[in-house]
Amino acid sequence: MTKKLFIKTYGCQMNVYDSERMAETLEGYEQTQDVAEADMILLNTCHIREKAAEKVYSELGRYKGLKAEKPDLKIGVAGCVAQAEGAEIMRRQPLVDLVVGPQSYHRLPDLLERTHNGAKALDTDYPEEDKFEKLKSRPKARRAPAAFLTVQEGCDKFCAFCVVPYTRGAEISRPVGQILDEAKDLVERGVREITLLGQNVNAYHGKGAGGDWSLAQLIWALNEVDGLERIRFTTSHPNDMTDDLIEAHGTCPKLMPYLHLPVQAGSDKILKRMNRSHTAESYLKVIEQLRQARPDILISGDFIVGFPEETDEDFEATMELIREVRYGTAYSFKYSTRPGTPAAERPQVAEDVKSERLQRLQALLTEQQRAAQDEKVGQTCHVLFERKGRFDGQMVGKTEYLHAVHVDDCDATVGELRTVEIVSSSTNSLSGRLV
Repeated sequence: MTKKLFIKTYGCQMNVYDSERMAETLEGYEQTQDVAEADMILLNTCHIREKAAEKVYSELGRYKGLKAEKPDLKIGVAGCVAQAEGAEIMRRQPLVDLVVGPQSYHRLPDLLERTHNGAKALDTDYPEEDKFEKLKSRPKARRAPAAFLTVQEGCDKFCAFCVVPYTRGAEISRPVGQILDEAKDLVERGVREITLLGQNVNAYHGKGAGGDWSLAQLIWALNEVDGLERIRFTTSHPNDMTDDLIEAHGTCPKLMPYLHLPVQAGSDKILKRMNRSHTAESYLKVIEQLRQARPDILISGDFIVGFPEETDEDFEATMELIREVRYGTAYSFKYSTRPGTPAAERPQVAEDVKSERLQRLQALLTEQQRAAQDEKVGQTCHVLFERKGRFDGQMVGKTEYLHAVHVDDCDATVGELRTVEIVSSSTNSLSGRLV
């Protein structure tokens, strides 16, 4: 009899991708959205946000009743909190049967097998074998029109605020052939848009014909895949925006005019304290080159407010950079300490100061986001329809700029790419009609 698998995914798109692959490799299980009917619960965790580990322990505590009712229920913790906490998770929450780090999840079926006699299983190694090569896939199930594809993992940048180098390891890139095969498989299963993922995706240097390939070379190869209509990538580092990648934004037909390029701060002093290895000026130069290559490109970013030693002048430098760039969307957070990172030991900015600065920064970003959406009213966009809307005859999709669009009285089908005239703009989405 088929068992039920419930996965809760925290954090970034890479965790979404990892959850999909873990689900595929667990033979004999089908996914459920109802945790009460699960035979296995898997939490795929993220260590980036504040109090990430405590949130996982809190979630695990909710499952004590389920475990009591179903002694055979298996509970696993995967991802970056699993990598960081290891055996501590099992010590604090004895109901956990297995813990697996992000570099070892291809071993999940073997770990699960070990738990059948009541034993515990822990694997937070950095194995030598290629986990992507070892992963097994189920029979080819139909996929949604847009999908993620991890091409690069790990980070060598060691930003002073970040735990990723410690939980995901050093930068590694998947071979070109392996990526192309997976992309073609996704297209055969209904995917029309692929977002290439990596902690520093534009540092990609996978093995291909003639040696190591850049991300731009990989994108051009994916551009030739029949049936693939759109290509995106995230998350990028300003220092790895090479000339050929910038040029591809202006010349590669399937590369979408949207780029998430985190800057984190606009003060050179704070950028240096963060160990970002770029300046505000060098970041702005990259933005200028991108807009020369693709004038309509929509820029997204990340910002950390209240980093240790940030003064009012430093914060104003960040606000000035935002005004100059004009972001279409952005993500912003108050700085919170991560044990083991250099910034955690430095003098901290008061919480009320952080909150006040974040409120001002988010107000400016919201204003820019709304302006970017409003500019689209009266224009035509190409929309990839991804699902049915809330109302009869309504379809929902994304423009090339990643704006959500809903269209009423729509005869388009899921996975279809159609031309849409934008007729209105609301808080977080656009409304359009088929042309």
